Amino acid sequence: MSKKFASHADTEEKQISFTKLAEGLYAYTAEGDPNTGIVIGDDSVMVIDTQATPIMAQDVIRRIREVTDLPIKHVVLTHYHAVRVLGASAYDAENIYASQHTYDLIVERGQQDYESEVGRFPRLFQGVDSVPGLTWPNIVFQQELTVYMGKREVRIIHLGRGHTKGDTIVWLPEEKVMFSGDLVEYGATPYTGDAYHEYWPATLDRLQAMAPQKLVPGRGEALQTPEQCQEAIQGTRDFLADMYESVKAGKAAGKSLSECYSETYAKLKPKYGHWVIFDHCLPFDITRCYDEAGGEYPDPRIWTAERDTEMWHSLQEAVENQ
Repeated sequence: MSKKFASHADTEEKQISFTKLAEGLYAYTAEGDPNTGIVIGDDSVMVIDTQATPIMAQDVIRRIREVTDLPIKHVVLTHYHAVRVLGASAYDAENIYASQHTYDLIVERGQQDYESEVGRFPRLFQGVDSVPGLTWPNIVFQQELTVYMGKREVRIIHLGRGHTKGDTIVWLPEEKVMFSGDLVEYGATPYTGDAYHEYWPATLDRLQAMAPQKLVPGRGEALQTPEQCQEAIQGTRDFLADMYESVKAGKAAGKSLSECYSETYAKLKPKYGHWVIFDHCLPFDITRCYDEAGGEYPDPRIWTAERDTEMWHSLQEAVENQ
């Protein structure tokens, strides 16, 4: 019998950290689980990525209330994956921001993504019954939007395609603090099942050119020095290049998806195998690389709970039978 999703074995509770980056800027992190950012302005609070359910968001709110009693008026969706956005209703925010491409993804595949991710990551959806439905932004922008929270300037920027077509960063220009969403990971395996591997490196170039002094990645600890920021950006870049080039070469040589998977997995394991969710991500990542290589599927195919299971079992069986 093929094994379950690797994430099903991930049942251990993670240690949560609430890290101060600068005055009024915090990172809510949990040993490689999805991160949440907090910006406290003069008159209100902004939450960047919301956690997976309203029940889980309550712990973020509890931490915020330890440092401010200002109202939580703003929520930013750095991109659309259920594990990032379905906790939004807990904050009762006036404004939910997203890029136009992210909005389009919700329309196109929001419900399928919801059902797919809940099936993949049971631990990350505590209290899933508390989710009232999909999270819809009410403020949608094309490239960039500036929000003034009193005197504090916050820029919400779509730098280009990468982890999804709608990725958005939040940038504090005065403090040079960046919340990158899943465009950058640190000590965590990038999930690329909905990615644009052909575009992601150029998007990272634009992100890197902003020279962040501190950075909150999508997963991993908050990075407190420019050197750590560069290390995380480069590590993400290296992983993507190593994986995509391997799959591209394999497909060009006429190899099957399962052959490319086992070959690329073996290449990546020594260098990246210690990163969290490595075994979970690789089947999804390599399947998307294989689709994208050669231009067969320039846009990611929709993952459904059924497609997840079918792909997972076929690749596990192919590796086991080698």
